[in-house]
Amino acid sequence: SKTISTFGGNPISMAATEATLDVMMQENTPMRSAERGRQLRAGLDALYQKYQWIGEVRGMGLMLGIELVEDRVTKKPSPGKIKALVEAAKKEKLLIGAGGLDGQVIRIGPSMLITETEVDEALERLGRACQRVQEGL
Repeated sequence: SKTISTFGGNPISMAATEATLDVMMQENTPMRSAERGRQLRAGLDALYQKYQWIGEVRGMGLMLGIELVEDRVTKKPSPGKIKALVEAAKKEKLLIGAGGLDGQVIRIGPSMLITETEVDEALERLGRACQRVQEGL
């Protein structure tokens, strides 16, 4: 007997998907997204250079993470720094969250449509939040 899938070949969904992909290609979204990822990574790498409790910046494109540690050599997680940074970021009107096995990684995954100005603003806010943590505020 022949089977049929509820999810198989929905014409309206397929048309919407095709139109979305067409717009993304016309507006060069993948290339712009890659550029914003490089911009974001450069900003996070600068924070890594400034703060010894940032143990690593990792990821690709716009999917990045910042690992917070007590010591860069041992990579011992720093739950206190994570909590402090999340709270400091809230004061800067920047919403971030922790993930990772020990909750030691700030996950960053903005929209592919994020602009250069928005990346700059997010990095400025994150930088101010890091400074608050550094100063114990």
